[in-house]
Amino acid sequence: MSESDVPSAARVLVGVSGSPGSLTALCRAAGEARSRGAELWPVLAWEPPGGDLAARHSPAAAHLVQEWERLARERLVAALRDVFGSAVAGPPGQALVARGAPGRALVDIADRENDLLVVGAGRRGPLYRALRPSVSRYCLAHATCPVLAVPPSPLEAALAAAHRRNAWRLRLDTGDVEREFETVPPEV
Repeated sequence: MSESDVPSAARVLVGVSGSPGSLTALCRAAGEARSRGAELWPVLAWEPPGGDLAARHSPAAAHLVQEWERLARERLVAALRDVFGSAVAGPPGQALVARGAPGRALVDIADRENDLLVVGAGRRGPLYRALRPSVSRYCLAHATCPVLAVPPSPLEAALAAAHRRNAWRLRLDTGDVEREFETVPPEV
């Protein structure tokens, strides 16, 4: 049997950025990798500030590329530590840091037919969608392997709502809390 005849191990690739949505996707990808007996490949894709085009035209950017890559690697390690704890106990696999637009980098790496690509599919308003392209939509449209788009956790939605309320300095609606206390029987 030649080297090219050896079947490649199944992989579950997951886009990781350190955001709450990507951490939820990483947890889901780890579960998928375990259930499929596949390797887990967390991928953090990064671009220089202002994009690659701006970095090519800036002489200072050439000196900063190594620093930006180091920071991306640290962000990936921190995300893995947040999900799996200090002793990385996730499924076997390989963590990657890729330079490029996140959607394109994930699609390029997930090039095998037995791969599964897992991405976070966060809630996004129309203004945000217009200004920044969605990585999950890009992957769903261009990937040659199956793509699993993981919705945000309900806790993330509650956290975002609390953040918006605090940013706009709105009062906390305590009606829900009052109703909860009314249903609890008094202590004797």
